Amino acid sequence: MNRTFTRLTQVLLATLLCTAAWAQTDAERIPATIKLVVPFAPRGSNDVNARAIAPGLAKRLGTTIIIDNKPGAAGSIGADAVAKGPKDGSILLLTSSTLVTSAATMPRTTPFDVNTAFAPLALIGQGPMLLAVSATTPIKTPADFVAAARSNPGAISYGTSGPGSIAHMSSEMLAEAAKIQMLHVPYKGAAPALLDLASGQIQMMVSNYSSIVAQIKAGRVRPLAVTSRTASPSFPDLPPMGNLAPGFSAEIWVAVFAPAGTPAALVQRLNREINEAARQPEVKALLEADGTLPVALPPAEVAARIREDFAAWKKIAVAKNISAE
Repeated sequence: MNRTFTRLTQVLLATLLCTAAWAQTDAERIPATIKLVVPFAPRGSNDVNARAIAPGLAKRLGTTIIIDNKPGAAGSIGADAVAKGPKDGSILLLTSSTLVTSAATMPRTTPFDVNTAFAPLALIGQGPMLLAVSATTPIKTPADFVAAARSNPGAISYGTSGPGSIAHMSSEMLAEAAKIQMLHVPYKGAAPALLDLASGQIQMMVSNYSSIVAQIKAGRVRPLAVTSRTASPSFPDLPPMGNLAPGFSAEIWVAVFAPAGTPAALVQRLNREINEAARQPEVKALLEADGTLPVALPPAEVAARIREDFAAWKKIAVAKNISAE
């Protein structure tokens, strides 16, 4: 009797363990094909990052990853397609900080709530932008820049790729923190703004490294500082602008999202695999070329970062009456 009871108990426990293992595996199950949506045109930085990470991630997950470019409305069209997609891991979004700056400056036309529409999976990387001035100016240090802006309010003009862009928002955040006034000159893209910076038509610009590096190497543009809160290992000779503008910090990140409601076990698995794929040499080298470093955060911390950034950009948009609509 005791022997029979013991045997039944062992069988029952084994069955329960197998069932639990099957349920866990099923919750983490990866679809045979994953559509990775990039909400911008091919050959842009987000597209390049997606195509760099996709092969290694597909191998790790044992699946096929298809890059699907859905540009338009500052990334909102592609992002909305993912927000409304199935919650089984078959459709994911790879995008940048533009996701939150657009939501902060286009509240009436963004078709989703950035804080509730997505399950943040992982940050592929993050890094600072550079604050640079035209080499035609006598400004050579961050202190020179702040002093010049304070001594002649509005005399320093800065260029951006347009209203509501991260360069625009960052520049206004800097002005608020440093207690200076500058003149915003919006362009239809970063390239024409950089040309005017090099020629001295405008005096300052906040830009990612890859966009501005050619002008720096040519000696036409002078980098002064990084926009991160602390010093960046990618730019060891440039101090944080926050040293002179307390509280100022603005970084670009690239992240992967799933639709809200994706099972937690699947979110955790995708987080682990994306973090590992981003650390591979070929992806790491691509990120580092733009001053971006892989950041292995758990999903909850990625979600907290998204909320924090959105709140900061929304505060600036309201305070400065910035609208991209």
